[in-house]
This record gives sequence, C-alpha cells and structure tokens, in this order.
Amino acid sequence: MDNSEIVYAQSRCIAHEIRNHLSICELYTQIIRKNLEQEGIQNKSIDNAINCISKSIKIIGNSLLDLKSLNNYTFKNCDIKNLIEEGIKLSNVYIYDKDIKIKYEAKDTAEVYVDENKFLACIVNIIKNAIEAIEKKGEINIKIKINKNIASIKIANNGTPISEDKQKEIFSEGFTTKKTGSGLGLHICQTNLKAQNATLQLTKSNKKITEFEISIPIHKI
Repeated sequence: MDNSEIVYAQSRCIAHEIRNHLSICELYTQIIRKNLEQEGIQNKSIDNAINCISKSIKIIGNSLLDLKSLNNYTFKNCDIKNLIEEGIKLSNVYIYDKDIKIKYEAKDTAEVYVDENKFLACIVNIIKNAIEAIEKKGEINIKIKINKNIASIKIANNGTPISEDKQKEIFSEGFTTKKTGSGLGLHICQTNLKAQNATLQLTKSNKKITEFEISIPIHKI
C-alpha cells in the first residue's frame, strides 16, 4: 500500500468516526427539542440555535461523503433568497464578540439548481471571512439581484482590505491572508460553486469595501 492509499484509508476511518459522533449530536438536538415541547418551553433563541446546529451537522456530514466520491453532489431546486437567509442565520454565531451589522437586501428571488448543503457551506464561508476581516465594529452588506437569467449574490464588508498583490492569489489552494488560516476555504468554495455551474470572484477590495460576487444561472423548469 503506497502513501496515497494509506492517507485515503485513514481519511475514511476518521470520517467514519466523525459521522458517528455527528449522529450523537443530532440525536441530542432531537432530545432537547422534544423535552422543550413536553415542558411547554418556547424560546426563539434556543430554537434558532438548535436549527443551526442541525443544519451544520448536515453540512459536515455532506462534506465527509466527499471522501467516498469525487462527484458527490445532490442537486435540487432551491429558492435563492431562502438559501442566503439560512446562510446568514448560520453565520451569525461568528459575530458573538464583535459589533457587526449584517444588512440584507433581496427585492426578488428565483430558483437555482444546486446542492443545498454545499452551496450553503460556501455562503457561510464567505460571510465568516467577511466577519473575520472586521476587527471590532463594521458592516456586512448582502444583496441578491436577478438579472434576466442570472442570479447575483454580492457579499461586501468594510473591514481590512486584501492587498493588491494578494488579490490575484486569493483563490489558490493553500494561499491565505490569515495567521491561522489553511488557505482552503475560498479555493473549496470556488471549486464547489463551479461544479454547480456558478462562479465566485473578488470584484473589489479597497479601504472602503471588499466585495465577493457569486453568479449562478436561474433554473427554468
């Protein structure tokens, strides 16, 4: 067995163990939800937290399946507005120690044909990066625009800009502007979005604004 086979075998074993523990987490979210219902406790914050945990578990589980197949995509029609709103909910946890306002604008919506979990993972990653670019206080603006056959999602922040010399490499595997970054996030996002017939690009980064844009065809039945 060569090194690549050893790494692949180890990865599958690790993925199996992670999935086992994820199932435990999912079971406990169900138990908590049932106990709250039985005791008649209604709390929007707790409900939102449980929903976010459940969704994150599904996204992680979906990512682990990639170790079994290079083409592990489950496509379906999804409302683009609902996807972005779900992504914002999942990302809010990263703001816990900062004063950041997320402004969201979506006058229209449309259906797109995507892998829901993988698309959501990309949205969360980009919003998380925007939050991390803001030191303490700032704004993140998210806009959806429908232009003929294309849906455009713009995610902008007023945090620390990406230097001009680094902008060309931002999507390269292993390249990062963070001290503790892996350099995989944006590379994976761009790769996964491309597989879903979407594009991801950095449209601008200066002292006032850093903006990423996702463009994806509207799905027509």
